Amino acid sequence: MRRWLADGVLALVTGALVVATAAVDDGTTALDYALIALSCAALACYRTAPRAVLAVTTVLGTAHVVHAHPGPLAVLPVLGAVHTAARAGHRALAAAASAVLLTGYALTQPGTQQTVERAALLTGWFLCAVVTGMADRNWRAYLRATEQRALEAERTREEAARRRAGEERLRIARELHDSLTHSISIVKLQAGVAVHLARKRGEEVPPALLAIQSASGEAMRELRSTLRVLRTEDDELPGAPAQLVERARAAGLATALTVTGAERPLPPEVDKAMYRIVQEALTNAARHAGPATVDVRLDYGTDAVTVQVDDDGTADPAHPPRPGIGLTGMRERTTALGGTLDAAPRPEGGFRVRARLPLEEAR
Repeated sequence: MRRWLADGVLALVTGALVVATAAVDDGTTALDYALIALSCAALACYRTAPRAVLAVTTVLGTAHVVHAHPGPLAVLPVLGAVHTAARAGHRALAAAASAVLLTGYALTQPGTQQTVERAALLTGWFLCAVVTGMADRNWRAYLRATEQRALEAERTREEAARRRAGEERLRIARELHDSLTHSISIVKLQAGVAVHLARKRGEEVPPALLAIQSASGEAMRELRSTLRVLRTEDDELPGAPAQLVERARAAGLATALTVTGAERPLPPEVDKAMYRIVQEALTNAARHAGPATVDVRLDYGTDAVTVQVDDDGTADPAHPPRPGIGLTGMRERTTALGGTLDAAPRPEGGFRVRARLPLEEAR
């Protein structure tokens, strides 16, 4: 709402300047005021439809210039549309719109020295609008790339820390198993043999021997429990893919979930890989796809489960993205289970992530 209000104020201020300039000219008609009002009102939609705003302001502005022969300030709506179009990446369209209006201005004005100077001035204005739009676009792209690198670096550090912690737990588990388990097993075995022989000979079993047998058995049970804890990964799943979809909707991302086949419990490795793939795909769509719609499909087959996440965002097949840490992690998870992963822009636009996770390999 704040953006819409700011865009409306911008259009209103631009219209007020152009109308005030046109009011000084005695030759301004009601048609000219209508052309000015419509071209300035179109500027309020420059964020959502920069190309349409450029086309509307260029047509109306050129008509106003041809009809009324105004001063240089009359081109302000077209100048703003050219800047926003260049910032959105439509440099060729911005340059073409500038050429159309400048041609109409130069050909319909009286052939005086003042007209030539005004045309040269307007040419410089439009050139500056295109250049500043491109510079603004490059600066925003640089900021987004810097932010993305910082996020990936933070995530890399967290994953590296978790990996080191997991490796350390496994090392401790191996050391405990190799040293303590063997020694306690020997103690328990010898105590059991001594108790058995004493009872076989009809002798009274010493209380200390029974205490050793009981304590060694309890120690073995506690040690096995400790080893199970150490060998368990600490990144247990906080939910199911359906919960990820709900969270994405709550965050403002239009997301739909479709489940086909017989939904059933999966092996832990497959279940975890499916969850992480959906999570990473939704994260990438929220970051890179823009205002897009995301479709999540889960297909439970007899020998494999297929995960497919499609969005209709801004991805272009002619410029595939470079695989980052997220895509690499998804591919590693899928490959570890003997599956396949396809992650690339769709021919019709947008991006698709499709992973096939075989069930037999996981078992």
